[in-house]
Amino acid sequence: MSYSLRASQRLRFLVPSLQKKPSFVPPVFRGFATMACTTDTKNYKLNHTMIRVKDPQESVKFYNFLGLSLLKKLSFPEAKFDLYFLGYDAPGAVSHGKNLWDREGLIELTHNYGTENDPKYKVNNGNVEPYRGFGHTCISVDNIQAACQRIEDAGYKFQKKLTDGKMKHIAFALDPDGYWVEVIGRKPLEETEGVKETDVGTYRMNHTMIRVKDAEKSLKFYQEVMGMSLFRTHEAKQAGFNLYFLGYPGEQGAAVEGANTADREGLLELTWNYGTEKDEAFSYHDGNKGPQGFGHICVSVDSLEKACERFEGLNVNWKKRLTDGRMKNVAFVLDPDGYWVEIVQNERFADKANF
Repeated sequence: MSYSLRASQRLRFLVPSLQKKPSFVPPVFRGFATMACTTDTKNYKLNHTMIRVKDPQESVKFYNFLGLSLLKKLSFPEAKFDLYFLGYDAPGAVSHGKNLWDREGLIELTHNYGTENDPKYKVNNGNVEPYRGFGHTCISVDNIQAACQRIEDAGYKFQKKLTDGKMKHIAFALDPDGYWVEVIGRKPLEETEGVKETDVGTYRMNHTMIRVKDAEKSLKFYQEVMGMSLFRTHEAKQAGFNLYFLGYPGEQGAAVEGANTADREGLLELTWNYGTEKDEAFSYHDGNKGPQGFGHICVSVDSLEKACERFEGLNVNWKKRLTDGRMKNVAFVLDPDGYWVEIVQNERFADKANF
């Protein structure tokens, strides 16, 4: 869900207050479960990552090329913005056939009208000083050499090709706005050497990476407050950084520390560069101050009201409480670095649709 510097202009155009649970489920909502009266983090999902885009036609075309489907478009012409939700939906996809808010690993593209015609408009991709923060999204593929060759043959650019540098097992493609999209393989590199075919129907949106100042504080927040599990830690001591991969076990299975995570979707990667936690003046860019780019990650929950009560009890910092403003169907929590974490209702546990 988009909530940017223009949010105060947008609140009145979005969904009104959530209604109290009715004594019966109206026929129109028979497809939904009864609203949960409690909340359990085992039901939470890392639903989507929001990024702002200049030209939605070009961006949707690019992500379609990577195999993602346009699952829903929400238009708010009075507020002059549209939202595009894309995700993997092939028959073999982890979230195939589920409602929008019961999925993991989606991309939300936010388009503010007119940017496509503004030659001066440019997003902050999160990787250029002094505005670093958000790093990239990542897709995992069947045959990485063939997948990267397909992207290159289509004329898309790379920040890093497989053949560049010492790390031959990863690549970074560039989307139309210059956001980095990491490409990783689910099979050993040697096994896919020489393979010329790739099936986008098998691809997965594996993770979103953000840089964090203090690993200890961020891990505590995402594990104890947001209820995520730590799936894998990668220590690169000589290079001076650690990577932490977190997510919700859900239907994909429990976290096993050190296990391969390439088969999963909807993970969060925290990148910690040693020493930043000791610098009081150091901070990362949250993507919502100018220049804008990345907006937020979003967690869908079983009971929006109860989840927010739980967060309140844990003394989180809020960007927007559920009761703030006119938009009563979303809240925004702040993580230790000031990144926005949107909280929305998973419709599978509700008796009404979000939109």
